Amino acid sequence: MPLSQLDPRTALIVIDLQAGVVAMPTARPAADIVAHASALAQAFRAQALPVVLVNVTGIAPGRADASPPFAPPPGWSDLVPELDAQPSDHRVSKQRWGAFTGTDLHALLQAAGVTQVVLCGISTSIGIESTARHAHELGYNVVLVEDAMTDRIAQAHANSVQVIFPRVGEVTDTASVLQALQAR
Repeated sequence: MPLSQLDPRTALIVIDLQAGVVAMPTARPAADIVAHASALAQAFRAQALPVVLVNVTGIAPGRADASPPFAPPPGWSDLVPELDAQPSDHRVSKQRWGAFTGTDLHALLQAAGVTQVVLCGISTSIGIESTARHAHELGYNVVLVEDAMTDRIAQAHANSVQVIFPRVGEVTDTASVLQALQAR
C-alpha cells in the first residue's frame, strides 16, 4: 500500500472511537481498530505531531430513512480509554458525519501549520469518508490507514477503500505510517 511521504506537519485524526460506536457490530473487530489507532496516536505524540480525537455527539437535522431520532445514553460519546487521551491532544465533538462541518477542525489544523492528515477510526464509509473528502477539498494531503478503520458493513468499507479513497488520498496501513514516523 503506497505512502509516498509524511509532511513535516502531519496530524492524526481519529474518528469516533468512543464507547457507543465501538460497541456496535462491525465488519472487523473494533478492538483491532482501537489497537492500531492507539499505536498511531502514541507514535504521533512521540514525534510532537498533532493528534485530534473526534467523537460524535448527535446527528444532522433532517429526515432520512436510516436515521431515526438520536438520543444517546450517558457515556455513549466517551472516548475509549485505550486511546490514552493526553492534554496535548485536540478534541473535536461533531454532530455531522464529517469532522470538519460545524467544528473548528480546519482552523485548528491551519493554526498548527498542518498540510497532511492521517485518518483512522469507525466508520469507513461515513465519518472517515466524509472527513477525507472534506480534507481533500480543503487542500490537505490525505492518508487513509486501511487496517485502522472498519465499517458496520463490509461492502461499504470495501467501496470506500477501493473506489473513493484512491481519489482523495493515499491508502496505506498502520505499519507503513509507523515506519515513516520512525524514519523522521
